[in-house]
Amino acid sequence: MPAKVSVAASARLHLGFLDMNGGLGRKFGGVGLALDAPATRLTLTRADKNCVEGPEAERAAALLERAQEALGLTQRHRLTLEEAIPAHAGFGSGTQLALAVSAALRRLEDLPNDPAADAALMARGARSGLGAGLFQLGGVVVDGGRGPQTTTPPVVARAEFPDAWRVLLVCDPGDVGLHGADERDAFAELPPFGAATSGEVCRLVLMQILPALAERELAPFGAAVTRIQEIVGDHFAPAQGGRRFTSAKVEATVARLLADGATGGGQTSWGPTGFAFVESDAAARRLLGRHGAKAREEGLDISIHRGLNRGAKIDAVYAQIA
Repeated sequence: MPAKVSVAASARLHLGFLDMNGGLGRKFGGVGLALDAPATRLTLTRADKNCVEGPEAERAAALLERAQEALGLTQRHRLTLEEAIPAHAGFGSGTQLALAVSAALRRLEDLPNDPAADAALMARGARSGLGAGLFQLGGVVVDGGRGPQTTTPPVVARAEFPDAWRVLLVCDPGDVGLHGADERDAFAELPPFGAATSGEVCRLVLMQILPALAERELAPFGAAVTRIQEIVGDHFAPAQGGRRFTSAKVEATVARLLADGATGGGQTSWGPTGFAFVESDAAARRLLGRHGAKAREEGLDISIHRGLNRGAKIDAVYAQIA
């Protein structure tokens, strides 16, 4: 058995739900992208009693106990978090932390790796299978939604994100997206999502996003993401103060990026983080140079990122035998 296991799990962008109508027997589904940063990085070793330290320690301690119980482990552990994805920013931080903890436990105790099962064991993925799919595979993932017998929504398609493309993230540290009870209440109170609208979103994913990724064509990819974000943003607007974005400042900054040559602008999950895509690192740096100062004056963070075409990194260290 390993003496120590380290896990690095990256943030994701939720680009939109596929079908909130559910008329075909499956509901939600979605399309998402793994990012190179921010990330959750943690290390796990055995100990006489549980000990958790680092950012998000309280949250991680509860997840560690839940995973130990779910996996039937009596051994106790020391969990050290070196870095954590910001919570309630639209990056899927809770799912990635839960899956990283359970993956570390499985590797340390020589149990088979199973992110889809862990998502269910850790009570993640109630509406989306993107977190588990991206934890395992990276890239761009489409999940097939939740059916009557679903435990974790299955991955039905996966594509590489082109190496040359870049993502501009616009974050509002002074705001948070809906979560917990507020999120559950918002979903319960939203109006019905029409079958025709769901059909349009699914067509955009199948006939525009996935082919555009395969052929590395940014314009149709971006146009499809923008349209999906308009549809989903309008649906969720009643829970976001009547806006497509949680943060009005992020919305305005993304609009300026789109007007200056970016494409595929939107908000990940409940935000407040926004995003836009460009064709190269040089193009991203040009836009950052033109719009970064104004964004920072408004208290926003704007940064350049790559897509991550691999799943979480799980490394084991074995004790040396003298």
